[in-house]
Amino acid sequence: MAAWEAEKDRTVCVTGAGGYLASWVVKLLLSRHYTVHATLRKPNDEKYVHLKKLDKAAENLKLFKADLLDYNSISAAIRGCDGVFHVASPVPSGSVPNPEARPFSIVELVEPAVKGTLNVLKACSEANVKRVVVVSSTAAVVMSPNLPEGEIIDEKCWSDGEYCKAINNWYCYSKMVAESEALQYAKEIGLDVLTVCPSYIFGPMLQHDANASSLILLKLLKDGCEETENKFYNTVDVRDVAEALLLVYGRPEAEGRYICSPHVTTTKDMVETLRKNYANYKYPKRLIEVKDQSRWNVSSEKLVRLGWRFRPVEETLVDSIESYRQAGILD
Repeated sequence: MAAWEAEKDRTVCVTGAGGYLASWVVKLLLSRHYTVHATLRKPNDEKYVHLKKLDKAAENLKLFKADLLDYNSISAAIRGCDGVFHVASPVPSGSVPNPEARPFSIVELVEPAVKGTLNVLKACSEANVKRVVVVSSTAAVVMSPNLPEGEIIDEKCWSDGEYCKAINNWYCYSKMVAESEALQYAKEIGLDVLTVCPSYIFGPMLQHDANASSLILLKLLKDGCEETENKFYNTVDVRDVAEALLLVYGRPEAEGRYICSPHVTTTKDMVETLRKNYANYKYPKRLIEVKDQSRWNVSSEKLVRLGWRFRPVEETLVDSIESYRQAGILD
């Protein structure tokens, strides 16, 4: 247990608290008796009502109107906190930056991601925060033509910035630059910063709007298309990512980066699992094999050695579908 965890009053900040992963982080923190400062762009928006309904939210959840690119608003939310979970990443209005979506520009993703992260870290330094956990992505790890085929990819690996720029993959580039600059800045100023790099995050939603990964599953269930590509997915359960974030936060020996991606699955695997549990949806009729697609053998061993455990893929998928039904986005 870290020294600050022994204190009676533990106060932490979660940035972008209304998002898919961040909502689970808030829920877990509240269940463990933390006081949570939650940053939201519009705290009174109805789409964040799920946060106010969480157990212990009435007593221990404080909502702050903040924007990552507005330093003063972020600083106000972080002031008085022992730790910070930086989960937010600026998202272009009306768009979701994921590898399945349209290409994004450097202006839309890179500049806001880097500036937003540095604003958070500067505010943490000013407020004497004891530890910061930054959510990065395996997008910052695997996007490189120099990774050996079939070999284990671990925390020493980084996406190749020049390669990302050459193929206009600004999402991976933004994640790589934001994480590397966060670690470098932390080293320069002596701030205790850890990063966690999850892959595709599936699992139940707490919010009521479909997020990027849920759209992947919903498409498999509802499109009824003739054919779709059989892709590889490195995956992790959203609840397991939240647990990983709190685990690295609370372990004094934790340091550096942590890959958070225990499973490799395929579209075919997911369809077969879903069909076994939900036979009556409109699944794709045929799956097409994709030539020359990347299959990344990423390792979460460093996180497992710290004590992390994770759910099987089938539990994640079934719980995802049940949450979509409960949210009313799937019949």
